[in-house]
Amino acid sequence: MAYWLGVDTGGTFTDFVLLGEDEPRIHKVLSTPSAPEDAILRGIHELGLDGALAAGELIIVHGTTVATNAALEGKGARTVLVTNRGLEDVPLIGRQNRPELYNLTPAAPRTALHDTPTEGVDARLGAGGETVTALEESDIQDLVARVSAHKPESVAVSLLFSYLNDEHEARLGRALEAAGLPVSLSSQVLPTRGEYERGLATWLNAWLAPRLRHYLNRLSEHTRPAPLAIMQSHGGTVAAGQAADRAVNLLLSGPAGGLNAARRLARDLDRDHLMTFDMGGTSTDVALLDGDVRLTRDGHIGPYPVAVPMVDMHTIGAGGGSLARVDEAGLLHVGPRSAGADPGPACYGRGGQAPTVTDANVVLGRLQPEFALGGSLQLDVDAARAAVARLAEPLGLDPDAAARGIIDLANEHMSQALRVISIQKGFDPADFTLVSFGGAGGLHVCALAENLGMARAVVPVRAGVLSAEGLVYAPRKRELIQALPADAGADAVDALAATLDRRGRAELTAEGVAEGDIHTEVSLDLCYQGQSSTLALDWAGDPAACERAFHALHERRYGHRLALPVRRVNVRVRCQAAARAPAPARLAGGESAPAWHARLAELSAPIPVYRREDLAPDQTLDGPALIFEAVGTVYLAPGWRARVHSLGHLLMTR
Repeated sequence: MAYWLGVDTGGTFTDFVLLGEDEPRIHKVLSTPSAPEDAILRGIHELGLDGALAAGELIIVHGTTVATNAALEGKGARTVLVTNRGLEDVPLIGRQNRPELYNLTPAAPRTALHDTPTEGVDARLGAGGETVTALEESDIQDLVARVSAHKPESVAVSLLFSYLNDEHEARLGRALEAAGLPVSLSSQVLPTRGEYERGLATWLNAWLAPRLRHYLNRLSEHTRPAPLAIMQSHGGTVAAGQAADRAVNLLLSGPAGGLNAARRLARDLDRDHLMTFDMGGTSTDVALLDGDVRLTRDGHIGPYPVAVPMVDMHTIGAGGGSLARVDEAGLLHVGPRSAGADPGPACYGRGGQAPTVTDANVVLGRLQPEFALGGSLQLDVDAARAAVARLAEPLGLDPDAAARGIIDLANEHMSQALRVISIQKGFDPADFTLVSFGGAGGLHVCALAENLGMARAVVPVRAGVLSAEGLVYAPRKRELIQALPADAGADAVDALAATLDRRGRAELTAEGVAEGDIHTEVSLDLCYQGQSSTLALDWAGDPAACERAFHALHERRYGHRLALPVRRVNVRVRCQAAARAPAPARLAGGESAPAWHARLAELSAPIPVYRREDLAPDQTLDGPALIFEAVGTVYLAPGWRARVHSLGHLLMTR
């Protein structure tokens, strides 16, 4: 019998969801950031899965933050960037976007790019992919010698117009690999227009790949012979053996799992307009589903633009572990720094002294001392109150008022993030249902919905580990993209799409996916002549129909259409095979009555406290109330009502 295990490594907790038994099993352990595999192996042992792991009966799907953390902390490998001579400064010049628009003398932030050696080669291609300056064998040998002198761990090669003709990059790549150097080529990482974005993606891939490869090799060594798949930023998985070579595609590995679960939830509830809100211990991720998960090529990780396809998500440094402080002017701040897993919030009893959002929830009574976070971590109420009291003193407030201030400020930060992915993109939040998950999300969902004028919210079953559960539902997938020549007609588009389709299918079948299970979708990126941004539309072989659809989509998105020619910029091919993870059982239900009543600092009368596993299908709860389980707590605010779905989801209305 095969068991499916989703493992999501976060900044504070590592979450586990096991499917394959009668009831899903969930578990949490504190993360071990210096060696993430230690927490994973500990969780597998505590779940009693050592035997299944050794027998190869465990299918593991993992969402990792190794690449993300390495990028944010500037801990990539020693990398040399190779480009055309005269273009060595392009990665530093970038698009000249300024974070401070009205600062006449802005100071450019120093990044790892400033410490990256860049070597130029004399060869040059023209805008049509034709050779302008040939790449001589002597040029190749000279470049290999110059690159080797830097003693790099990795090399990135990004040459002009290589997305139309990869000959020069391929020759350089073979020579560098023959010298024992791992190489990332822009014609393989991101074969599209935009030398800056393409070069950055290639450099990021080369910079992060050695760190990711080292981690995945360690993890695979401990989990063999169990199959190990890794979540990619676009919402599909890839075998661990192939993942290390596509590090730039794993920068949103963990958060993408939650969106797969949200897509499944949309089908369960027959609701296709969802806004997701994933609040963990360190950060909060928000996204919008308008029929399906939205992908973008305008993502950012820290100071770096990331133009590879990834889920369209906005992340802020606000989580349960976000630290609260008072600045020199006496103003309260929450985040972006976090207490992390070690020492964690003061209420964890592991030595934390500074107050966090979690401590504020403990002080207000929304987290009760009987609640064991992660199933085993007991809350220290006295430590939480002492930490908040130290913050309250310079503010001239009592601890309860200071705790409310921490919660209100954190809620406003998260509300603003939700406005970024809805209002700022032309969507009215009132038309959507807010889906809350992550270990801390249920405590804030009602307040966020009210802040955005939303009347409906959902807290899914197992919400505290939903990203881990979403990993096992993720399809095996490849998102391939290729720039089109300027004069590409329908036949050229079809031919290029067929080439990408063969490549994607070959990679999936190499992972053991049956050819008959692979489904292909083709789309085009289009824009008006003179535009730099594109819109993606499905391609069915009819250029005229595609252009009409582009005009209509442009008008719907931006409020106008232009009397200009439409350019076909890129062809995209998605090859995917659905996961065959078992579906979880329906809710059995239980006693339905409150487990006890508790007092909250903000309310005059005690409120009911329910164990979530005791709730019965179609049971209705009126706020204020608390609903708790091992991996999360829901605060049902006054004025809200929750109905229990047959699968255990809490359907909340205002």
